Amino acid sequence: MPTLYLTCGLPGSGKTSLAISTPEAETGPCRGRVENLQWQIAMRAIKLQCNVVIDWGVWSRAKRDACRDEARAVGARVVLCFLDVPFDELWDRVSRRNAELPVGTFDISWADLLRWSKLFEPPTAEELALYDQQTHPAITGLT
Repeated sequence: MPTLYLTCGLPGSGKTSLAISTPEAETGPCRGRVENLQWQIAMRAIKLQCNVVIDWGVWSRAKRDACRDEARAVGARVVLCFLDVPFDELWDRVSRRNAELPVGTFDISWADLLRWSKLFEPPTAEELALYDQQTHPAITGLT
């Protein structure tokens, strides 16, 4: 039976950490279908003149290109918010997150993070030039 997980709490309470910790066995098989549906809704929202934030990580250049091209085709500006964090800092953050997870939930191992970091295709300067200027005040200054 499908399950809807509702996270409830103020900012900083751990909603995103808990959502991420949902076991892969429960979310993995449907991830592509969910992302596809989210993308359809995002494109509809853009057509309705709404801003949209996609929080999938978009690890591959091909996926970023496809998202950028499709959004531009419906009249959107596209800003790539590339958060380039050194591996040691990523591991420090993930370790702290893991320590706060309830017992028995899925945590991210050092080996997982290392494997994923090798799959990630960081945007090149050439790719970054394909996106619109970052002007949103909440984005400016992020590292």
